[in-house]
Amino acid sequence: MGSEPEVVAQRSCGKLIGTRVLQYLNGGPLSFKTHQAIVLIVTFFAYASYHATRKTTSIVKNVLDPQSADTSLTFFRLRPTNFTESNGSRRLSSNLGDGWAPFNGSDGTSLLGELDVAFLAVYAFGMYFSGHLGDRCNLRIFLTVGMLGTGLFTSLFGVGYWGNIHNFYYYLVVQMIAGLFQSTGWPSVVAVVGNWFGKSKRGLIMGIWNAHTSVGNIAGSLIASAMLSYGWGWSFVVPGLITAFIGLVVFLILPVTPESVGAGREEDECGSPKKSGEEAAEPLLRQETPVEEKAVGFIEAWKIPGVAPFAFCLFFAKLVAYTFLYWLPFYVSHTAIDGKYLSSGTSGTLSTLFDVGGVLGGILAGHISDHLNARAITAASFMYCAIPALFFYRSYGHISLILNGVLMFITGMFVNGPYALITTAVSADLGTHKSLNGNSRALATVTAIIDGTGSIGAAVGPLLTGYISAKSWSAVFTMLMVAALIAGLLLTRLVVSEVATKIEESRSNRAPECSLEV
Repeated sequence: MGSEPEVVAQRSCGKLIGTRVLQYLNGGPLSFKTHQAIVLIVTFFAYASYHATRKTTSIVKNVLDPQSADTSLTFFRLRPTNFTESNGSRRLSSNLGDGWAPFNGSDGTSLLGELDVAFLAVYAFGMYFSGHLGDRCNLRIFLTVGMLGTGLFTSLFGVGYWGNIHNFYYYLVVQMIAGLFQSTGWPSVVAVVGNWFGKSKRGLIMGIWNAHTSVGNIAGSLIASAMLSYGWGWSFVVPGLITAFIGLVVFLILPVTPESVGAGREEDECGSPKKSGEEAAEPLLRQETPVEEKAVGFIEAWKIPGVAPFAFCLFFAKLVAYTFLYWLPFYVSHTAIDGKYLSSGTSGTLSTLFDVGGVLGGILAGHISDHLNARAITAASFMYCAIPALFFYRSYGHISLILNGVLMFITGMFVNGPYALITTAVSADLGTHKSLNGNSRALATVTAIIDGTGSIGAAVGPLLTGYISAKSWSAVFTMLMVAALIAGLLLTRLVVSEVATKIEESRSNRAPECSLEV
């Protein structure tokens, strides 16, 4: 081993350009907590930008296919005269005309559904490989490439507007390649955050951090809605450019591990010595030995206890969440609320309440699961609560704008709560499961397995909705309620196990008290 000055020199040479700039501005080395803050902020905006690019499609749908409403509102039984442009409630931009071929035909809704499923199917397929690669390469470079590719192909979809492109296969291929690049995001950001944070309050920290999903959806909705008046192409190009820019920031400043920037773990509260009467929190990724770890295989990762139940639960949870992600603005704009139809831009803005509810749901789910130390109980409870929330939104959301917003917020809270919990804290827990004997090279793979399986459900939901909504939105909501029920039931065995553990802990805690009384 070299001398201490040599080690310091090597660490300095290996530091990122952004880190060097920040150290220069700070007038000295950055603390461990400062690096943690950088990791949280950079990965937050990185994944928020991914979701912003995904959300644009749902905002532009009713611009590409404005005439499909008369085939998708059968359950309201409203008079056709309510759905006209003459009353001003269905105004579209003068740039948009009567939609955009080939999506403005009788099969436009189905074609848009096919775009969604193509994107999500490739995304789910790529997720498995991304996790496998993520555990074997530099996550900073891997994430940067993914973000630049996502920005490029999101923008290329919008280029179809100025290029006057009406070939369905152009948009299909662009969406599929964009999905492949997007699959690099989630395994990367979860693995990086996992490298820097321990298990103490992981659910709460990751619940707050996971707000990037909803923040990205909200930002994507607002940006895409604002750009519609200039031409729908801008609704794709602007989020695409933002994503590419943040990708460059990731390349310049994101520290993948504490070792990569010479940050001492002794400053981390998770690795600090025990205080009197306290237990030291277990580090998320142990660094007890310098032995090089071998990445965990795909099949091995599936065998980790809890991975399969949570993965299949997420399949149905994301089926519900992504149906709302891709179809909620379309549904709102094609639904008479208090007897009036909202414009495309207003519908997109209103739909952000679902994501605002999702932010609260993710934080609550994380905090409750930390407090109870019961991830499965928390996730299952939220999924069961989502069933009546979906029913009430479907049945009473059309009465008034305020009631629609309130019910949408509540639905978002219960739908996105377990989705956020499983994809963050649960994935991190299982990626560092005790059966791995401290091996840290499984986190991206486990994250990819769970979210990849969930993403298959995310592809199925919007695809089925594209076909079912043409006949009845009632059937769509029935499908979503059944999916939420199945998601909860899939965790039954884990819930029973957690309940049994709680009962045993309660009995063991009462035993000393009884002996003291005697």
